[in-house]
Amino acid sequence: MLTQESVLDPSFAELLRSFATEGIVFAAVMSSLNQSHSRGAVMKALCWHGKGDVRVDTVPDPTIENENDIIIEITSTAICGSDLHLYDGYMPYMESGDVLGHEPMGRVVEVGKQVKNLKLGDRVVVPFCISCGHCFFCQKGLYSCCDTSNPNAEIATTMMGHSPAGLFGYSHMLGGFAGGQAEYLRVPFADVGPLKIESDLPDEKVLFLSDVFPTGYMAAENAEIEQGDTVAIWGCGPVGQFAIQSAWMLGATRVIAIDRIPERLRLASSDGRTEVINFDDVKVYDRLQELTKGRGPDRCIDAVGCEAHGAGSVDAVVDAIETSFNLAADRVHVLREAIMCCRKAGTISVPGVYIGSQSIPIGSIMNKGLTIRTGQTHMQRYMRPLLQKIEDGTIDPSFIITHRLPLKEAPDAYKTFRDKRDDCIKVVLSP
Repeated sequence: MLTQESVLDPSFAELLRSFATEGIVFAAVMSSLNQSHSRGAVMKALCWHGKGDVRVDTVPDPTIENENDIIIEITSTAICGSDLHLYDGYMPYMESGDVLGHEPMGRVVEVGKQVKNLKLGDRVVVPFCISCGHCFFCQKGLYSCCDTSNPNAEIATTMMGHSPAGLFGYSHMLGGFAGGQAEYLRVPFADVGPLKIESDLPDEKVLFLSDVFPTGYMAAENAEIEQGDTVAIWGCGPVGQFAIQSAWMLGATRVIAIDRIPERLRLASSDGRTEVINFDDVKVYDRLQELTKGRGPDRCIDAVGCEAHGAGSVDAVVDAIETSFNLAADRVHVLREAIMCCRKAGTISVPGVYIGSQSIPIGSIMNKGLTIRTGQTHMQRYMRPLLQKIEDGTIDPSFIITHRLPLKEAPDAYKTFRDKRDDCIKVVLSP
C-alpha cells in the first residue's frame, strides 16, 4: 500500500503524472490515496461512562492492527435496543470510554494487505458479530458462535460455559471491540463480515442489514413457521417489527403483536398488518387463548429480552425487585409468558438478548413438549439473501426509522429511545 509520505512528496506526484494517460491513472491513484489518508489522528465517537451516561468524546482514530482488517468511514449508524442494555447497566465488563454501536455502514478508507474482497471506496454494511470464516462453527454457517473472534473468550466461558463470537461495541466479555457509533471503525476479518453494496440504494434502505433485519428474520425462521400458523410476537421495537414482516414472508396466516407503546402497536398494525394486544389493557394469556379458541399460538417470538416489563404481574414485580438489588441480571416476564401461552408442541424463538440467569417454568416446557430456539444472529448467512429482498422490492426496511440525527445528538437520542418519548422507534445517526 502506498504510504502517507508518498502523498506528500511532489516528485512522486509528478512521476504519476508522467505515466498517466489523459490523466486517468493519476486521478484514480490520487483519489485512492486521498481516501486512504484523509483522516486525522483523532475522531468523534459515542462512549460509555457508566449507567445512563454516554458522551460524544474525542478518541484516537482506529488503525489497521491485522492484515485482514479494513477501516471504514461511517456514513450511517443506528441505536439498537440491545444498546439500551448497556445504557441501563445490565451488561457486565463495560469500561469507561468504551465506544458503542453495532449497526454501522460506510466507505472503505484503508485496507489491510491480506484483504482480497474489498478495495478503497467500496460501500459496505458491517454485521454486528465478528466471525473468522474458518473455524468449526463458521464452516457450519454458525457465525455468531465463532471460536476465534473473541480475544476475551475466557471471560465469556466462565459465565456461559463457552464463548460466542466477538461483537462490536458490546463489552469486554465479548471482545472489547470499539463500536460503530463513531466517525471511523476498524473491521477485523474484512473478507468475511462486511457486505458490499454495489447498487445506489440509499443507506437507510440497507443499514439494517447490520443487525435488526437479519435478527428479525432469523427469529421467524427459528420459530419454524409453517403455512397456516398463528404467530404471537412480544415486543414491537425494531427487531419485533422485522420479525412480523418475516413471519408473513415465511407463511404465517395470522400474526399477533404484543406491546404497550401506542406508536409501536400502530406500526405493527399498519405496516405489519397484525392484530395487536396492549398488555396494559388486557391479560395477554387470556386474550391469546380467546383469539386462538383455547389452543394458544403455534409459534411465539420473544423480541424483548432481559428488560421485559409486565403490567403489574407478580413475576414481573419480583424480577424488577431482584434486578434493582443486583440479585438477578434479567427480567424474564415475557419469556415466562410465552412459555405459558404457546400451544402444546409449539415453538418459542428468542432473539431478545439475555445476559445472566433467572427462573423459568421448565416443567411447562417439558410437559407441553415445547421447542425453544435461541441465539445471536448468524449474520453472514442472511445478509446477502435479505439484500436481494430489498433490491427486488419485497421490503423497504426504512419504514422503522423515526429519528435521523447527527452523532453529536446521540446522548439525548439514547434517552429519547430508552424512555420511548417523541414516538421514537428507531434512531439513525450520521457522523
